[in-house]
Amino acid sequence: MSNAHPIENDMTGRVCLVTGATDGHGRAVAEALSQAGADVVLLGRNPKKCETARREIAASTGREPGVLVCDLMNRTDIDRAADEYLAGGRPLHLLINNAGLVNLHRQVNAEGIEQTFAVNYLAIFHLTLRLLERMKASEPARIVNISSDTYKIAKLEIDNLQLEHGYSVSRSYGRSKLAILYFTLELARRIEGTGVTVNAVDPGPIASNIAANNPGLLYSLARPMIRSLFPSAARAARTCLLVATDPALEKSSGGYWRSRKRREQPLKIEDRAISEGLWRESVRLTGTDL
Repeated sequence: MSNAHPIENDMTGRVCLVTGATDGHGRAVAEALSQAGADVVLLGRNPKKCETARREIAASTGREPGVLVCDLMNRTDIDRAADEYLAGGRPLHLLINNAGLVNLHRQVNAEGIEQTFAVNYLAIFHLTLRLLERMKASEPARIVNISSDTYKIAKLEIDNLQLEHGYSVSRSYGRSKLAILYFTLELARRIEGTGVTVNAVDPGPIASNIAANNPGLLYSLARPMIRSLFPSAARAARTCLLVATDPALEKSSGGYWRSRKRREQPLKIEDRAISEGLWRESVRLTGTDL
């Protein structure tokens, strides 16, 4: 039996790609979309976890999702996965950029990019722009980027985006979520009138395994508390699902949503120089642009 939060809107015939879909919030979103009749594609890094999620969602919803294996920490693998999806010729009506990680200590990927910034933000920029033309051809289409209210404690410094100086887990995570918000607002402006919308969502605290990549006593002690005190992934997924599927929001773009409500002016003062500088740096690091 499905644990997904039911969607009132029929998603039959809609192709939906969900990143970070093997566990937690992403898994709950993918399962709910499948339950509503969507053709879901699960994007995840671990092939075994992807297959397990595929099998379990098929058993609970009667619809078997597709799988796209991709390591979002790796620029080359994002390009390969995008090429694979595009070569299949399928439309894309909904892209939910959900994958994320938390690192207690600063680590870099094979290209020397700080991992939290690479996965939580750069991968969203890269994958979205690679798939955007297909989404335009599939319009009406929607992009939903998973952010967080932790952006409020962050500040973007274009010359120190990857926190080479002054790294902390809260700064790196909050900064990645602020970058997502800046990207969402900037992309909304750039694709206005194309039939594709983009919004950011804060699902709130979630009982998930987002920090499971951090071994040691701290996470082992915190995990039971997270699981028992935070809302279930299915409950947390409601805001994302609303923004992704509500027919009344088909043309709503450039918003930041939390607790099923659109928050007006999430950036009280949006610094255009930062927005443009972040875009330029993202293009440089990913090799991708509109």
